[in-house]
Amino acid sequence: MLTLFLAIYAGLIAVPLGILLALGRRSRLPLIRFASVVFIEFWRGVPIITVIFLASLLLPLIMPTGFNVDRLARAVIGLAFVIAAYMAEAVRGGLQALPDGQAEASQALGLGYWRTMRLIVLPQALRIALPAMTNEFIALFKNTTLVLIVSIFDLLGIAQAVLADPAWVDMEAYVFAGAIYWFSCFGLSQWSRLKEKRLQAAYGGR
Repeated sequence: MLTLFLAIYAGLIAVPLGILLALGRRSRLPLIRFASVVFIEFWRGVPIITVIFLASLLLPLIMPTGFNVDRLARAVIGLAFVIAAYMAEAVRGGLQALPDGQAEASQALGLGYWRTMRLIVLPQALRIALPAMTNEFIALFKNTTLVLIVSIFDLLGIAQAVLADPAWVDMEAYVFAGAIYWFSCFGLSQWSRLKEKRLQAAYGGR
């Protein structure tokens, strides 16, 4: 349950944040574009294990006295920020694949920027970016195991803990945990392929 909690809540933060960062990186406003680029490049360049470690141990030292953020929440936010940076690049690839004429046509019809993005551009861009976004979510699901370094026991942490029981053979717990991760990731991959085929059919195979 802890592994699912980390993956789902980090994903719920990372996806919308990644979309906003992708739009910000393509913005015509220099300040927004610069801030988005700095955020994306910073979090893409920092190892996830370092982010989790610093979020869990360094952040409480710089917070005001009496203000505390739960350790699990810090791990979720750290994971979400890193994956959001990668999600942003996946969405940006989808946005770049669309011809500029579609946005220009919608603006000629009187649609504003946000309505153009919401109704015309983003639905198509996200359809194109779906395989890459699924790949990032699979990476997020597997990277939840890194919270073990700050003593948060996810699936892999529990598997290691049960090895203290002599009734377990050394490899049993790892094989069991690995099988759960493999089936979960394979299921996500198959769902993505099925969703992609349905979207292609809905859009006439384009």
